Amino acid sequence: MFILYAIVAGLVVGRAAGGRPGALADIHFRWGPLILLGFVAQVVLFSDAVASRVGDLGPVLYVASTLVVVTAVLRNLDLPGIWLVVLGAISNMAAIASNGGYMPATPEAIASMGRTAPTVYSNSAVVASPNLPWLIDRFALPRWLPFANVISIGDVLLAAGVFVLLVVVMRRGRTAASPATPTSAEPA
Repeated sequence: MFILYAIVAGLVVGRAAGGRPGALADIHFRWGPLILLGFVAQVVLFSDAVASRVGDLGPVLYVASTLVVVTAVLRNLDLPGIWLVVLGAISNMAAIASNGGYMPATPEAIASMGRTAPTVYSNSAVVASPNLPWLIDRFALPRWLPFANVISIGDVLLAAGVFVLLVVVMRRGRTAASPATPTSAEPA
């Protein structure tokens, strides 16, 4: 849910910089339905009703849904900021795949959220000696924030990419919406 903060910040900064929110309608994601499918699959997978029933299939479904999203996002490298999204997604995918289909989180980060390690399948797990420890969920958002959670450097990169995409596209739209200025050859 950390990406929601990037969306809000991107919209606010893009608008404050004179950008047009309507310009966002001009973003054309190739393979967009696959991105949506992968995210919806993860929302469903990590809902309490499903997470408590998936058992050993959880890690496989998590890795598969993440691969679907990464593959689809790679088709959009020409969009501003997407290379940051890809770098973040690959960072998260590396941490998840190298740790058996779980995103390890530091015990300190989970404790600072006032939580304990999950007892049903979750996208986060405390792992004694995680592989690629610099890529795991190690930062905790302040508990007073809505949807506060633990995040990784990959999540930060993803959010930065979304922020850049929104701001740049909105600012590009600023010139498209500007009224034409008459030139000296045109009658006033």
